[in-house]
Amino acid sequence: MADDEDDLFGALYRDDEPAAPESEAVWTRGPLAARMRPRTLEEIVGQDHLLGPGRLLRRVIESDRFTNIIFYGPPGTGKTTLAEVIARTTKRRFERSSGVMSNVAQLRAVCEQARKVRHLAGTVLFIDEIHRFNKSQQDVLLPYIEDGTVTLIGATTHNPGIFINTPLTSRSLVFELHSLTPEAITTLIRRALTDRERGLGELHATLDPEAEAFLARICDGDARRALTALEIAVRSTEPDAEGRIRVTPEAMAECVQRRTIAYDRDEDQHYDTISAFIKSVRGTDPDAAIYWLAKMLEGGEDPRFIARRLIILASEDIGNADPRGLTVAVAAMQAVDFIGMPEARYSLAQATTYLASAPKSNASCEAIDTAMSDIRSGRVQPVPEHLKNVHVKAEGKEKAPEYRYPHAFADTAVDQAYLTVPKTYYRPRPSGYEDTIAKRLAWMRARKAAAPDAPVPSNPADRRAHGEHA
Repeated sequence: MADDEDDLFGALYRDDEPAAPESEAVWTRGPLAARMRPRTLEEIVGQDHLLGPGRLLRRVIESDRFTNIIFYGPPGTGKTTLAEVIARTTKRRFERSSGVMSNVAQLRAVCEQARKVRHLAGTVLFIDEIHRFNKSQQDVLLPYIEDGTVTLIGATTHNPGIFINTPLTSRSLVFELHSLTPEAITTLIRRALTDRERGLGELHATLDPEAEAFLARICDGDARRALTALEIAVRSTEPDAEGRIRVTPEAMAECVQRRTIAYDRDEDQHYDTISAFIKSVRGTDPDAAIYWLAKMLEGGEDPRFIARRLIILASEDIGNADPRGLTVAVAAMQAVDFIGMPEARYSLAQATTYLASAPKSNASCEAIDTAMSDIRSGRVQPVPEHLKNVHVKAEGKEKAPEYRYPHAFADTAVDQAYLTVPKTYYRPRPSGYEDTIAKRLAWMRARKAAAPDAPVPSNPADRRAHGEHA
């Protein structure tokens, strides 16, 4: 490849053998997380659901017969590592790009160069943080992927179904990587402490068991975060008289400091966490609901957004099973606006636990949705004559039946039509207060059927007072 092409594309290969995807100097300098990056499938820890014996991803990597791939998962779970492993095992050219640094012109240039050398070797194009490309930028890749000029490997922390074009995902195998378990993180910590070539083995460092367990737990399954904290702890701890470094739980906690919450206010974490919160309240689990509320507040979520969702939930999922739920939710919204954070967390917690513990019913929601569906799909019913505000008198028109004022009847039970074509929309559930409502409605229907007729008041003033024209 020409020198100018090397400069433009960062060529990584000689004619006869693929070069390392990164300079070998990275193994002896740079952050510990970069130095300890696995170089082979055997060194990768975790993701057994993808890389275990006989699993699809392992087979396609080992056979070098993979198609387009999108790696999706939280930070520090091995997405870039897998791309590097593929770079070391594949017999094809390997080009790197990034959704942060690249633009359309650079993407086209890389793909056009791949087309020129297509007869020599296929090209694997790795794009880190591919979700940062907008839809138009992603569309640039389609012709080159479609005709096989490049094989795409994308890495993203965002839901591919939302942030990556459907034409790309439909042409790719999507593999979801999981956060590493504390056991996997512990393996990486011990490997880094003993590795003399790339790790901290020359420093003769050890971690107290409590410090090791704390680090494995506090990093939230993020290998990069764990190794970064480990390196800071080891290098900031003074060795003893024998030259050995011992990291205590106190020293480790000081290095990690305040736990960072993986939370974004307008992307996956935002939507996933509020979904878990609402479903926990709906599922009558106040403990889980409080946990997700705490995560959102710690992550900086707008408390007014949470309060609005509680108001919606109070009607959508609780309804008349506990009519006070809506009052509590609205009061929480008012408290959030009046008080503000951090004290408003108490009002949100009170509303959350109350709504989560309340009986549930969505009968009123089903009633309005069914009625609106009937209106959209069928003929709109006219208002019965006796319910109209003003009766129209016209020649040849039959006299409308008189409106019967319910308060003029015993128990307000009067049998008259309120729909031209009667239909039952509201079907109360036997849950909480709605069970009382259901019994009340059943009693009223029976009472109406058996109620004797009573005369409508004859005085026009009385009739207006009784609501004949209102």
